[in-house]
Amino acid sequence: MTLDDIPDIMVIEHESFSLPWSEGAFRNEMTMNHFAKYLVMEVEGKTVGYCGMWTIVDEAHITNIAVRTALRGHHLGERLLREVMDWAVELGMVRMTLEVRVSNYVAQSLYSKMGFVPTGKRKDYYSDNHEDALIMWCDLPVRVQQG
Repeated sequence: MTLDDIPDIMVIEHESFSLPWSEGAFRNEMTMNHFAKYLVMEVEGKTVGYCGMWTIVDEAHITNIAVRTALRGHHLGERLLREVMDWAVELGMVRMTLEVRVSNYVAQSLYSKMGFVPTGKRKDYYSDNHEDALIMWCDLPVRVQQG
């Protein structure tokens, strides 16, 4: 992701979340947060999805992942998550975590399919409706060093 991608990301962000991040939040992630890594997905030259993660020591934390509403159901989210997981392995991460709304069964199903397991809850995590977040973790495959 580059700063030039932010206008397209904002469209996806507002389609996808009841508490969308601001343009400034994404700019800050891209310019000030050295832990932040972001990937965009393009189809026919158009940005259709994105995923962000923070990489801290040997753990990756998914900050957000979203696909354009019109293109959901075509396994693009799965492909995007797989790409980010592979990237995390390349960066030397050994575990990955995320939070997801307890009511978001579609996302939870995808995360479970990708190896994430529920490990706890964050009470009242979402400020729009005080919904709890389910904390999920997965172990990433160990990268074999070439040498």
